[in-house]
This record gives sequence, structure tokens and C-alpha cells, in this order.
Amino acid sequence: MIDLGLLRKDPDKVRELLAKKEPSFDFKKLYELDVHVRNVRIEVENLRHKKNELAAQAKSGITPEIREQSISIGKLLKESETSLEKLESEFNDLYLRCPNLPEEDLPIGGKEANKPIKVFGSKAIFTFPIKNHVELGAKNGWFDFEAAAVMTGSNFVLYKGDAVKLLYSLTFMMLKNNWDHGYSPVLPPYLVNEASLEIASNFPKFKDQVYAMPEEKLFLTPTSEVNLTNLYRKHIFAYEQLPVRMTSWNSCFRTEAGKYGAVERGLIRIHQFEKVELYTICEPQKSNEEQDRMLACAEQILQKLGLHYRVSLLAMQDCSFPSARTYDIEVWMPGQNAYYEVSSISNCTDFQARRGMIRYRASADEKPELVHTLNGSSLALPRLMVALMETYQQEDGSIKLPDVIMQGPWF
Repeated sequence: MIDLGLLRKDPDKVRELLAKKEPSFDFKKLYELDVHVRNVRIEVENLRHKKNELAAQAKSGITPEIREQSISIGKLLKESETSLEKLESEFNDLYLRCPNLPEEDLPIGGKEANKPIKVFGSKAIFTFPIKNHVELGAKNGWFDFEAAAVMTGSNFVLYKGDAVKLLYSLTFMMLKNNWDHGYSPVLPPYLVNEASLEIASNFPKFKDQVYAMPEEKLFLTPTSEVNLTNLYRKHIFAYEQLPVRMTSWNSCFRTEAGKYGAVERGLIRIHQFEKVELYTICEPQKSNEEQDRMLACAEQILQKLGLHYRVSLLAMQDCSFPSARTYDIEVWMPGQNAYYEVSSISNCTDFQARRGMIRYRASADEKPELVHTLNGSSLALPRLMVALMETYQQEDGSIKLPDVIMQGPWF
């Protein structure tokens, strides 16, 4: 959630930044509701005070005048409390749908305004007609999309043989890399409750993208960012305990309603995918430094694999809902003839921390302050597999994986 203090102190600035990030968001309504809620809240408090005063006077004897005033104030109080409850509900719903404010130095616009800031390697050159990963997977017996569709539904995948070995090899390689960079491993549950999704900023805005188990009031996690955000819900850190750096591997589940297209076949966009996550909790003044650290950690994996990629600073409208600044790492996929995102490294500033009341004390005698939270994929495994298969394919349709994979325990 954005800082209400800033909304009230400098509404013009908040309106300007929100308009640049999400032009459709109704800032005027949010601002007016905030004012209205505060006014009605004062009205309720004044009426309660008057009611208490009358109750005190009545101890000396109830007069017709006191009785009449008490009845009148009681009616007004009930009406005001009902109005306040409705206004607070309306305000809270809109407040939870308000995106984080983007950093002011980001490019203005959508995807077309994203700013490439780094390129690693170059596109692979082939002397033969290349195949995409769906064709390669079929030839090598790595996937069975038909079996997955029969047992589950469309846009799921069943991995087989060397594809399973590759998936686990990449997972352990990433976790080891992240451990070496100072990120401690965490293995959370795959199921989360509604409060966890709200604190991580998935609810209410993206509720239609999450698989629900209504009878249990639980949801399949769309990303372990949700779990790691809630690990320290309502926690106050001592200054010396920060930063907290974590890495997690789990399956992610997303309905991706209406997002599937003909060009995104195979592993490009699926309902269940494996991902290794990076997550950091730190002091506000160090979050930019931590974002650079996280980016370098994720990049190193692609460099070890010898894959061509680029890093882009996202424009305001392309930044995710909770993010104030995001860097995307996009890997080149020869069979798709396109770059695809395999990691988004986001600084969410105090947006999630305010929802989850995650704070720290700079010293024992100071008031708690909100921390900053950061997250990033390290990396999304199916898309990384696509890049590896299409980059290292051979003329006969076989796949010659890099030595860093082949020398691992799974091959």
C-alpha cells in the first residue's frame, strides 16, 4: 500500500506518478474517499463523546431533556457508524488496488519505452534449419503435453527422461549459486491463505489469476514471493538482523486467464512452472544496493550457461503492481526468434511491508520503521530450458548441453 501520509501531504505528486504508471486508476476517488472517511470518523468520535457526556449527566438523574438528546444522538451515531463502515470498506478495497508509486527517474510509457541497459553475449549462429523446443522435445522424448492434458488439462506439461534431469540440475545449480551469494534456502508450503496473498499484493487485484481451494479457504501459491513476504508478517527486526536474504524453489500455479496465444506454445506460458526465487528484506536506504546485488546473482546463472541475454530497466507502465523499480532479464530463444523474460528483479520499497507490518528498529529507543522488500526470479525454469534447448540444438535434432550441466550429478 502507498503511504497515506504522502497522499495527504502531496496529492499532486501522487496523482502524477499514478497517472504515469496506471492511467486507469481512479486517484480522484481514492483521495476523496480518504477525506470523506476521516471526516465521518471525526463525526462518529464527536457523537460518541456527546453520548458519554449525557451518560455521565444521567448518573445524577435522567431528565426528559437528557432522554430526548440521548435518543437523538443515538440515532445519529448509528447512522454515522453505518456510513463509516460502508465508506471504510469502499476505501480499503480501492486502496488495496492502488499500485506502488514508480521511481521518478524511470522511462515514461509502456513496454515500448523499456530501456536496455546491458547485453551479454551474442545470438547463436546456425548453419542448418533450426527447430523450436516443441519439435526438439518431441524428437528427444522430453515432454508429453498430450498425457498432461489427459490427466490434468491444457497448458500443463509432463517432463520425461533427460528433461527431468535438466530441470533438477538447473534447480540445484541455481540454489548453490544463490547460496554462494548469501541467500539462505527456504522451502515453504505450496498452499497459502487469503491474507498472505493480500499482503504480497496479489489480492484483490489479481484474484482471478490464482487457483483456489474454496472449501479449505486456501490457494495454490502463484510464486514463493508470496510465502517469503509473509514469513516475517507483523515482525520487528533489530537493526543488526538486516538484511535478510532468502532463496526458495517451488512450483508456481497461475490460471493466466486469457493470456495464451498461438506463439506461446510448449513451455513458454503454462499453468504450473518451477521457479527459484530471490527475496530480500532490508533497510530502506540500502534497497537500491540490494537490487543490484540480486540482479548480479541472477545474471551469473545465465553467464555460466553461456546464454545470450539482455537486461532492461522497465518503464513505469510495465512495472509490476507492487514494484517501484524493475529490471527484466530477457534470454534469447533462437527457435522463437525473440527475447523472453526469465527474471524480473523488483524493488517493492515499503509497499508490501506496509501491508504486512514488517518493520525494524534503527536502535532500541527508536520507533519501528517499515523495511523495504525486494524479489526476483532466479530463474523461471521452463523458459530457461527453452533457451538451452534451442541454443544448444545440433543438426540431427539432439541437444548438446553445456559442460556446467553435464558435469553435475544428474548426467
